[in-house]
Amino acid sequence: MTDEAPHAHDVITMGRVSVDIYPQQTGPLEDVTTFSKSVGGSATNVAIAAARHGADAAVITRTGDDPFGRYIARTLPEFGVANTFVETVAGLNTPVAFCEVFPPDDFPLYFYRAPKAPDLMITTKSLPLHEIERARVFWTTVTGLSEEPSRSAHHAALRARSEAELARGMYTVLDLDYRAMFWSNPAAATREVAVALEHATVAVGNREECEVAVGETDPVRAADALLERGVEVAIVKQGPKGVLAKTRDEVVEFRPHTIDVVNGLGSGDGFGGALVHGLLQGWSLDRTLAFANAAGAIVATRFECSTAMPTSDEIEQFLQENPVQPTKEDVDA
Repeated sequence: MTDEAPHAHDVITMGRVSVDIYPQQTGPLEDVTTFSKSVGGSATNVAIAAARHGADAAVITRTGDDPFGRYIARTLPEFGVANTFVETVAGLNTPVAFCEVFPPDDFPLYFYRAPKAPDLMITTKSLPLHEIERARVFWTTVTGLSEEPSRSAHHAALRARSEAELARGMYTVLDLDYRAMFWSNPAAATREVAVALEHATVAVGNREECEVAVGETDPVRAADALLERGVEVAIVKQGPKGVLAKTRDEVVEFRPHTIDVVNGLGSGDGFGGALVHGLLQGWSLDRTLAFANAAGAIVATRFECSTAMPTSDEIEQFLQENPVQPTKEDVDA
């Protein structure tokens, strides 16, 4: 007999999935001779990264009914991520993504999602709303707001989180993961993000994404604008200048770690999974940010994304060997 009671996951993410086809040599793709494949897509990678820290994780997404879709469904449990909410969409192909590797800071991405990606076919009716309401952390990305029916489904999921009586230690995270190729123009993204922010308790994005979301690129002003929209924690990633987090009571900033970059793609997802871990553990803002900052740095020293996500022990060892002190200040009332 099947137990129909909803399962309270530590974290449920919702959104993009793909198979990443990564070159095994640096330089232009036309010169690359060998590739490897791995599970990819921002929301999926965050679930994988969180699972590496022991979280009970699941992802809500869609694939094609094809070999790559079967590969994703088979591989997710191997990473510790439940595939219960992964469904197939007839007539659409599982997306693939290629990247080029030009260290230390140029990693072009090529998305193959035409005519439409299955993960944009998530419908409101298909949502596991009881599980979404009960998850300790629910993580969505801006990409899911770019097209219907995914847009309505994401807004419905976020409303469900707002309407549920979230206990202390429960969070709704909006990843400002803006990618121009998924939108007709930035203004359309700004409109959708404005609605989504009303339901989020944590927002995280880089300076360019913050500009689309709230019209600010200065880290402090961007964080303030996000807090004004109602989030409790605003995190602004600054690339080579580090990362800043702000609440209504505290500001914490970390410089970046000095590393030899192999592939910067996936660093943000590693950061996200580590951020989820810190939230679940109830850590202080500075400890959470230090942990996430180190996770992103570690992923950047590795070639792929999902397979590159570090364990908690690896991050703690890295922090011991590469200590970075935060800049902290209280916010005047």
